[in-house]
Amino acid sequence: MRAVIFAGTSICHEDAKAILDAVYLPPVARGDVENVSSQGYDIIGIIDGMFFDRAAVAHKEILHAMKKGITVVGGCSMGALRASELDVHGMIGVGKVYEWYRDGILESDDEVAVTTNPETFEPVSVPLVNIRETLQAACDEGIIDESTRLSVLNIAMELHYPLRSYLGIVKTAVDKGVIPEKEPLLDYCLNNETDVKRADAILVLETIKELIKK
Repeated sequence: MRAVIFAGTSICHEDAKAILDAVYLPPVARGDVENVSSQGYDIIGIIDGMFFDRAAVAHKEILHAMKKGITVVGGCSMGALRASELDVHGMIGVGKVYEWYRDGILESDDEVAVTTNPETFEPVSVPLVNIRETLQAACDEGIIDESTRLSVLNIAMELHYPLRSYLGIVKTAVDKGVIPEKEPLLDYCLNNETDVKRADAILVLETIKELIKK
């Protein structure tokens, strides 16, 4: 079975290839799924995708691919969004982020949006889903209390997605009197980030790997 994966932001192609031998393409945009649907692939994996710089992958492209008998698996970022909308039509969704969108816990696209390096597609801002999980972990570890977690999260949510960074968020929290000093919260976030998007990206790859074995 032949698989093609759209990724590059939540997990780099080199790391992805170490998990699954497949064809890797940059984050998906409008028309890309339509293009690969006629190239003989049995499975299409959608991890990362374009949101604002280019038109996002259309639902009808994915539906058309599935009607041709191609299995489509999504999770992590754009894959999670589309899977939460199209799982009733047969798209396979995996991972925490997919489940959050599916269950209505998350609704906004900007929860997974990041600014990327245009050449490498590597993220240069922090996705809100990672910030949520990292702040929750910091709370669980006793670095901050629940009230502070909610206040810091609100600061992050109010920022436009390209501006989200742990340094900027924590500095604003200090300026607003939410926390008395940058450390230890900043140190915790930088050194112990809960990268839920990468974990979900890996799960997409592992799911496809299992499908290929069947």
